[in-house]
Amino acid sequence: MSKFITTKFWADATERAVSTAAQAAVATLGAGVFGIVDVDWANVASISGFAAVLSILKALAASGKGNPDSASLID
Repeated sequence: MSKFITTKFWADATERAVSTAAQAAVATLGAGVFGIVDVDWANVASISGFAAVLSILKALAASGKGNPDSASLID
């Protein structure tokens, strides 16, 4: 069975991607001192989405290392 098919791998990868996207959103929002109305939400979504994609790509690259059922680089 392919290492990319396991539920645990995708659960790990999804958890990391969501966490990364949230961190990027908070960092983007905190980068400027704006009111909530002045925030460029499209920019926040774009940066957060790109960070999530990078997280998934990292999980796929790391899949050959460590525990083969996990998205982590380590066991």
